[in-house]
Amino acid sequence: MARIYLTRKIPEEGIKLLEGHELEIYEGDTPPPKKEIMKKVKDKEGLLCLLTDPIDKEVLDSAPCLKVISTYAVGYDNIDIKEATKRKIVVANTPGVLTETVADFTWALILSIARRIVEGDKIVRQKKFKGWGPLVLVGSDVYGKTLGIIGAGRIGQAVARRAKGFDMDILYFSRKRKKEFERECNAKFVDIETLLKQSDFVSLHTPLTSETYHLIGEKELKMMKKTSYLINTARGKCIDEKALVKALMNKEIAGAALDVYENEPSITPKLAELENVVLAPHAASASIQTRTKMAIIAAENMLAGLEGKMPKYCVNPEVFEMK
Repeated sequence: MARIYLTRKIPEEGIKLLEGHELEIYEGDTPPPKKEIMKKVKDKEGLLCLLTDPIDKEVLDSAPCLKVISTYAVGYDNIDIKEATKRKIVVANTPGVLTETVADFTWALILSIARRIVEGDKIVRQKKFKGWGPLVLVGSDVYGKTLGIIGAGRIGQAVARRAKGFDMDILYFSRKRKKEFERECNAKFVDIETLLKQSDFVSLHTPLTSETYHLIGEKELKMMKKTSYLINTARGKCIDEKALVKALMNKEIAGAALDVYENEPSITPKLAELENVVLAPHAASASIQTRTKMAIIAAENMLAGLEGKMPKYCVNPEVFEMK
């Protein structure tokens, strides 16, 4: 029996898989303080964390017994992978399972910002709806426009497949050219400058790395059309939020729809005051089916690692070469 610390309560299906072990679960609805994590992992062999938990060298220093870190997320930029590997700690994530769900949500954001759905909802709820009018909440068409995908991984490609139903032209920028994706979606590989200048909708689907930090800043926003929209369901720090606020206020772009934020859960002042932006609470993967699958995978990764086996979704398989 191993001791496992969960930094948040996950869906019951995942908890049940871990019941043969000694579990300690943080009961708060918000991320536990870093000091709380450090205190709780002192005697734990397993840590099941979220993307919001900073698992850095300081945390790892406080966890001499730790064998496995299973993150309830696709991204793992919150974990010091190099340091964990050095200590022979297995790290695993939950990729693939949320691809279609996040792609659906991306399209919800695209349609919401283009057709001003959130603004319309407010008007109706506030009893300001006075009836149909030729100029009331006029938005932008989506059908037949150009969609620019930055990051053509699983999610980016899934978003592009949905764009086929809207008869959109698809441009994409990625580290590697994806010939099969190009054939399937009639997508065109371009540099990021061309994509920004020609796209009506720019959707981000990149991981957070030193290269993608503030990938979209003042310079890039000025490249975009004044009629274009920026969508982000990737990582908040990929966008310079202060530059985005300025661009939105100055109508340098038509609008933005965001599910993630640079300093989450805080957002840059004035962003929430703007009408030409849709703001979601990091909910792109929030379907019952997907969150349940994530819990199961995270638990299975944990169990495999504790048994000395390589988890199906191991981030640092080189650990097993060191053992």
